Amino acid sequence: MKIHGGLTAVFELQGKDYIAYIEEMPGVNTQGATIEEARSNLLEALELIIEVRREIAQEEQVGRKITKEEIKMVA
Repeated sequence: MKIHGGLTAVFELQGKDYIAYIEEMPGVNTQGATIEEARSNLLEALELIIEVRREIAQEEQVGRKITKEEIKMVA
């Protein structure tokens, strides 16, 4: 399955640093001295959130009959 579009990264200058978050993913947020650093940190935060959510989902699905399929986001 493919989803067209993507996620929205928001970067806001606060003082000397940029805060960054993904609008569609609560909990995915970070900061950096530059937009580039904030972007890199944001991608790392997103990867960590997805990894943790996968682990939690797998634990919750033990013993259940589950069908899974990968969803690809296409820009």
